[in-house]
Amino acid sequence: MLSVFSMLIAGDNKVLKTLDIFEMEGVSDPQISPNGSKILYVRSGSDIMTDKRYSNIWIINFDGTNNRPLTSGQNGNSQPRWSPDGKQIIYVSSSSGSGQIHKRWMDTGETTILTNVQTSPHGISWSPDGQYLAFYGTVPTDANFNVDLPSPPEGAEWAKPAKVIDRLVYRFNGVGYLKGFKHLFVIPSEGGTPRQLTSGRFNFASYIGGQTAWSTDSKHIYVSANLDENWEAEGPWMQNDIFQVNIDNAKMEKLTDRDGPEDNPVPSPDGKFLAYTGFESKRMATQISKIYFIELKSNKIKEVKTKLDRSVNNIKWSGDSKNIFFLYDDKGNTKIGKTNLKGENSVLVNNVGRGYSMAKDGRFVFITTRPDLPSDLAVSRSSGKNVKIITSVNKDILSHKELATVEEIWYKSSHDNLDIQGWIMKPPGFDPSKKYPLIIKIHGGPFANYGDRFYLEKQLMAAEGYVVLYTNPRGSTSYGEKFAQLIHHDYPGDDFYDLNSGVDAAIKKGYIDEDRLYVTGGSGGGVLTCWMIGRTTRFRAAVTVYPVINWYSFVLYSDIPWTANYWFPGMPWDNVELYESKSLLSVVKNVKTPTMVLTGEADYRTPMPDSEQYYAALQLLGVESVLVRVPDEPHGISVRPSHHISKLKHIMGWINKYNNEGY
Repeated sequence: MLSVFSMLIAGDNKVLKTLDIFEMEGVSDPQISPNGSKILYVRSGSDIMTDKRYSNIWIINFDGTNNRPLTSGQNGNSQPRWSPDGKQIIYVSSSSGSGQIHKRWMDTGETTILTNVQTSPHGISWSPDGQYLAFYGTVPTDANFNVDLPSPPEGAEWAKPAKVIDRLVYRFNGVGYLKGFKHLFVIPSEGGTPRQLTSGRFNFASYIGGQTAWSTDSKHIYVSANLDENWEAEGPWMQNDIFQVNIDNAKMEKLTDRDGPEDNPVPSPDGKFLAYTGFESKRMATQISKIYFIELKSNKIKEVKTKLDRSVNNIKWSGDSKNIFFLYDDKGNTKIGKTNLKGENSVLVNNVGRGYSMAKDGRFVFITTRPDLPSDLAVSRSSGKNVKIITSVNKDILSHKELATVEEIWYKSSHDNLDIQGWIMKPPGFDPSKKYPLIIKIHGGPFANYGDRFYLEKQLMAAEGYVVLYTNPRGSTSYGEKFAQLIHHDYPGDDFYDLNSGVDAAIKKGYIDEDRLYVTGGSGGGVLTCWMIGRTTRFRAAVTVYPVINWYSFVLYSDIPWTANYWFPGMPWDNVELYESKSLLSVVKNVKTPTMVLTGEADYRTPMPDSEQYYAALQLLGVESVLVRVPDEPHGISVRPSHHISKLKHIMGWINKYNNEGY
């Protein structure tokens, strides 16, 4: 009996299980040394006993040898940055209890703590001369209105004080209630007291961080910020300008001034140009982000006209100041591109994650991912040829697991014959002669995209014997501005046909059981899940995950209320009919599909009240439904590994319940 049981367990372990979430690791934020010989990166994992995620700084040679940790333990270690001479590094670590900037001498391994600030620093960087460090920190700020309260007697235990709020965005997803504003600081690289360079009731970085960029002479720092009086209503990152901050006297000079966002300022190594990304705002829900540069001597601004029709981000200069590198998504494939100032561009590498770093000699490192490969480090040289993957952080777990296989498909939307790209993930041991249940998983955003990447959640769904379909309906990015803007002021809308046609395309493959169709998605995917079941009864069950249900309440309750200025023609009280027609309550009376509603209780992006409204409506209509509330979790439900597992278990538990009925 023991040998038979062992064989069953062994067979069961050949596919991914939700508990494997604790074993999976990730790599991020690679930083190549100034001479290109070594690479720092962040390696993250989870601890099953504390149910927490942690990260450490690792170092590896460019050729993939001598891969080893520089920090250890179950703290948060992040943002590694080389000194200009490559002899020291700085990074942020919570090993002392709170996030502080640490410095390490690479020859001796000696480490010291440089700061003692109240909130964890973001956007840390060295000045080119190595004398200073810059970072963003939160400056606590009280409301403009307060009252004098009596003090409790000694030894008394009174209730917590009331919160007084006098700003539009007073809490932010994943951060919580905001305690102040993000400002720019500098500190000597040898340590000392941080000096605040900016002030006021403004943010000089986003609520979750930002980047600092030094001038080549180390005298100024370039930042992107919105200092308009009504900046929160406009959208903190929708109307940014570029500013130059003098580190000696804190004097600020505005370098750009137009209607639209200007971000990611990066000076050229020769000090002649300042590149940045942005666009001229047309008050659209989404627009293509382009590359611009300022001739610092004349202050003339020019656009780098690449004619890509793709949003670009994460720009970096080549060592000779003649080219600019950038990330962009093209038909679900993230690439590193290269352009000169005339806009003549080329592709360096494909299958990129969200981070890369360039050395002056042209060597570079990037995060790579494929449908069968979670994030790992890869390296190449300026030509982009001879790419070499130099890490395999999940080989220990995936080498003995059979993953689902992925097939790319293209099909026509039944609405207007629009070409739609998608992918079909087939379960381990797939047999095309058999019939399989199908899950269509819809991405959020909605201005985002699926692509040729590794998706753990879909792999776990497929591991339970399902074919998983995921597509990029109209509104998705990476197909050009026109494609993305097809849902402008019309979301949700005709994307229904794109998704429904994808299900039809999968059925035509011949191995899908038409009686066992399921739909799920999170955030914007949750919106479209509800839109689907409000317009068709073909799905046997549905799981809508942290959806927006009522656009009227969303604008007034979410942490991004400025969406009213872009996703809609204006405020809800001026456009009541449009807001109502695009809210999911407008079609909920049509729903017959058994539905689970699943949301984190600390979600400030698509808050719990929206999920509660939808659940109550389903209950009042007599639709079989459940509401799952995950405590302390923001948007995404993945802060605690066990909650991530719980999310997936509930989704698949609901789908399995109806998949098993009658079979």
